[in-house]
Amino acid sequence: MSGGGTSGERLRVVVVDDHTVMRAGVIALLDGESDMEIIGEAGDGRAALGLVARHHPDVALVDLRMPVLDGVATTAEIAARHPRTRVLILTTYDTDADIERGVEAGAIGYLLKDTTREQLADAIRSAARGETVLAPRVAEKLVARMRRPVQDPLTARETDVLSAVADGLTNAEIGRRLVITEATVKTHLLRLFAKLDVNDRTRAVVVAMERGLLPRP
Repeated sequence: MSGGGTSGERLRVVVVDDHTVMRAGVIALLDGESDMEIIGEAGDGRAALGLVARHHPDVALVDLRMPVLDGVATTAEIAARHPRTRVLILTTYDTDADIERGVEAGAIGYLLKDTTREQLADAIRSAARGETVLAPRVAEKLVARMRRPVQDPLTARETDVLSAVADGLTNAEIGRRLVITEATVKTHLLRLFAKLDVNDRTRAVVVAMERGLLPRP
């Protein structure tokens, strides 16, 4: 296996997406590319890992939100176990948190599902050469994120709320612990979500621990 689609060899590609119609659409888009060969498809991350282990593709097109094993975990596993296979995230999600998680997991590129056939084919070729590929909107978000001023620190009360979240408490239980209303708890959560640039409780705890705002367990 070439691992990079050298001259005279077709690029070996696998398509990983939990939506059958989307997989079929991507495969149909690439069918006319003479320098590419779709060697397998999978509907979840666990099946994708089996495909990659068996066929050693040059590029894996991986959706972000999937059952069994999501795109981030799948990407991380492929990057660790099969570094010669380049992972291109192909998703509808373009939030800062999603992009950051995908790139940090080891994806060489991040594309959105509104990409054209030509853009997708060019991205696969670039990825196989080891070049980073980002959808224009994704690139803009990353640049804006880098230019963003340092985020406001969490207040003492926000830290208390997040600590309670880390302890597994519900909003009502947090309210009782801190002697505040459930509505106030929700307000604090929304504010700290914005500061941490996340959109769920679990990710808020993870990011806060990564930044040293909460002690690790």
